[in-house]
Amino acid sequence: MAFSSVFLDPLSRSIFKKFVAMLCALLISLYFLYFLTDSSTMPIPVKATGEDTGYLASDFKQWQSVQRKILLQKIMSQPEQGMAGRNYYFNSGFTRTNNINGFPTDGKDEGDQHYFSSAPRMPSPTNFDGLAGRPILAGGTGSNSGSGKISLLGEGTKKLPQALIIGVKKGGTRALLEFIRVHPDIRAVGAEPHFFDRNYDNGLDWYRDLMPKTLEGQITMEKTPSYFVTREAPARISAMSRDTKLIVVVRDPVTRAISDYTQTLSKKPDIPTFESLTFKNRTTGLIDTSWSAIQIGIYAKHLENWLQYFPMSQILFVSGERLISDPAGELGRVQDFLGLKRIITDKHFYFNQTKGFPCLKKAEGSSKPHCLGKTKGRTHPNISPEVVQRLRDFYRPFNMKFYQMTGHLFGWDD
Repeated sequence: MAFSSVFLDPLSRSIFKKFVAMLCALLISLYFLYFLTDSSTMPIPVKATGEDTGYLASDFKQWQSVQRKILLQKIMSQPEQGMAGRNYYFNSGFTRTNNINGFPTDGKDEGDQHYFSSAPRMPSPTNFDGLAGRPILAGGTGSNSGSGKISLLGEGTKKLPQALIIGVKKGGTRALLEFIRVHPDIRAVGAEPHFFDRNYDNGLDWYRDLMPKTLEGQITMEKTPSYFVTREAPARISAMSRDTKLIVVVRDPVTRAISDYTQTLSKKPDIPTFESLTFKNRTTGLIDTSWSAIQIGIYAKHLENWLQYFPMSQILFVSGERLISDPAGELGRVQDFLGLKRIITDKHFYFNQTKGFPCLKKAEGSSKPHCLGKTKGRTHPNISPEVVQRLRDFYRPFNMKFYQMTGHLFGWDD
């Protein structure tokens, strides 16, 4: 009776009702917090298919690792300029909800991409350079908001490159670099560092500082085509690491020499003709091997220098011709050589009839198609067939030796 009489009092009933209401509100809040947290972390079991084939997202740990790598990669490559005080928002399902105006989208040199089909997506790849180590706030927006704000710190370290594209000039090195950088496990410098030929005195710390930050499992790369013909380069690279993997893009040396001359001609229109530079003596037909455009194409001679420091198993020779006719096939060989999963396939390319080159359907750092710049694919000047034939005769024995050394028939003498 005493207990029931307490609840007959209006004030007691009011206090009890408020207590029950608060308790219910607390339980409901905890339930929704658990539901939102669970839905924002669990993957949708789906296998990526079609053009964007990449990883299987049904395994939680694999999905979490891939998503974390992609997000941190974007963070590490964001330009500092103009980014102070900005937040990058995305919802709990990782569907793109970028609400930042004026975000840079030119991903020519930095930023990597990874695509999923039907799977949860990260914000689209952009050119994010230099925000590593800075906190990025992620707040829920839109219909799936409610995950709260979390602080993600940029991770990764700058490492010396584990793989180098060492040559050759006008062989297709820029195309190879642009193509391989589509792979999410490759991080590469856009500009040519020229460390092992011109800047070696600056030291390895200077060289390392040029490299992009990488996460565990990613490979750091750079390309400087002049390394292949630099006498000191093999010893210097070996001193850095004997395990460095080397990639050489080679091309018909006659076509390469003409392309080399064409590039120089575009910068210096008053240089002598190709024919006059090719021969020491036009009457006798003696080739001037001191001219760099000719010298670079004597591949066997340069390779002998490299084999003093590196075994053939650490050198991959990519065909410049096949890089145009079958880019996916050559990229498959490169991915295998680097120990990477074959993510880059023929579905990443289309052939541009105007330029006469394959282009990327989705370039690294961009969702748009990308072709090499105007400086690639220049129209070659007309060279006398007699001069071309004389050069083919000159290169033939060197080519045969190169075929024998590498075990590859490149077909330049067919």
